[in-house]
Amino acid sequence: MQGMILSALDMLVPTHQTSGLWRHPAAAPEQYRDLDFWVAHAKLLEEAGFDTVFFADVAGVYDVYEGSGRTAIRAGMQYPLLDPLLLISALARATTRLGFGVTANVSWESPFLLARKFATLDHLTGGRIAWNIVTGYQESALRNIGGGLLPHDQRYDRADEYMDVVYGLWEGSIAPDALRIDAATNTYLDPDRVRPINHRGQWFDVPGPAVTLPGPQRVPFLFQAGSSPRGIAFAAKHAEALFFAGTTPDNVRPLVDAARGRLAEEDRAPSEMRTITSVTVIAAETDAAARQRYESYLRYVDEDAALALFAGWTGLDLSTYGPDDVLEEVHIEGNRSALQSFTAMDPDRAWTIRDLAAHMTIGGRGPVVVGSGETVADELERWMMESGVDGFNIDHALRGPDLTAFAEHVTPVLRRRGLLQEGTGTLRSQLTGADLLPDTHPAASFRRG
Repeated sequence: MQGMILSALDMLVPTHQTSGLWRHPAAAPEQYRDLDFWVAHAKLLEEAGFDTVFFADVAGVYDVYEGSGRTAIRAGMQYPLLDPLLLISALARATTRLGFGVTANVSWESPFLLARKFATLDHLTGGRIAWNIVTGYQESALRNIGGGLLPHDQRYDRADEYMDVVYGLWEGSIAPDALRIDAATNTYLDPDRVRPINHRGQWFDVPGPAVTLPGPQRVPFLFQAGSSPRGIAFAAKHAEALFFAGTTPDNVRPLVDAARGRLAEEDRAPSEMRTITSVTVIAAETDAAARQRYESYLRYVDEDAALALFAGWTGLDLSTYGPDDVLEEVHIEGNRSALQSFTAMDPDRAWTIRDLAAHMTIGGRGPVVVGSGETVADELERWMMESGVDGFNIDHALRGPDLTAFAEHVTPVLRRRGLLQEGTGTLRSQLTGADLLPDTHPAASFRRG
């Protein structure tokens, strides 16, 4: 079996995808704004063999449920939140091989400024930065930034052009040999090796040139999270790792197969995209001890907050449904992947609103794995075999206790089984064996020799 990609899924918020547990006696909800905690946590993850820490992000309030954001705000459900990009330099300084995947949204970030931010972080991390490309689904965010939410597929059309802009800035504006630092000729940077990108398109006019030298990877390692047909098409063109969420291996497998099947249409090899899925892990020394901690969590869950999160993702106000109403596939302009996890991806089960609320309270859309290190490792291997994924975004119920327990109980088992891939160098070289994107990637068409 190929090495397992191990990523830690997180967000700079009091509550990420497990509702109500800020009230648990072992919780530390304010650690999300404590830099010392994050530095220590990054060191823990690196020592535990994680390839990356993967930061989710939004820019609005989950205000669809009951027509307001009151439930999400009351529960600390992904609110308030900090900007993860501003954390990365400190974490990079404290680590040597851990990668940093950061969500940044093409619907409201300027491509010119975002290209500069990621190029900067590529330098300051030594090539360990990754970008999780998202198109967004929150009307509440766009209202504050100016503009409205485009239709779902049109957001991806715009995102394709956005990628042309940033590829041009990273690969096409400053040539690899432009930096001369030649005192004899009084030339720091060769102006003949710097050029504008002169992008004029439907959505963006960006003349350039880039203002930041490309970093060790030139293009940050590219994650993408989306499982709608349009999302998979976008991923097949651009992504190096595609992030899914599903309740069982059987309903994730078709997404993995669909994504890999689309690669050939983009003239990309199957090896050019890896896949990961979300799993919440609650581990302990024994199955019984893990089960005991899991049951202690269940005493504090908040089902209304979980429904507010799902409503915010999808745009469906679940407060208007009865608890025994069945969730059905309907057209939405929000996060279609979230809805499909419980409808089209799971056609053999009728999920009621009651079922959805109970499932979502711990770990959101993904499964919850509870047990000893051996039990958890067995389940992760089963998921890899049956779903075809290359690894996992490991989520938590309580960040500190659950990730510490993973490091103590699961990591040693994965190491004994030879499943962890613990290389050095840039993040792309750790995951693919090369610092730069291959010539078959669309970014290469912008590349200057």
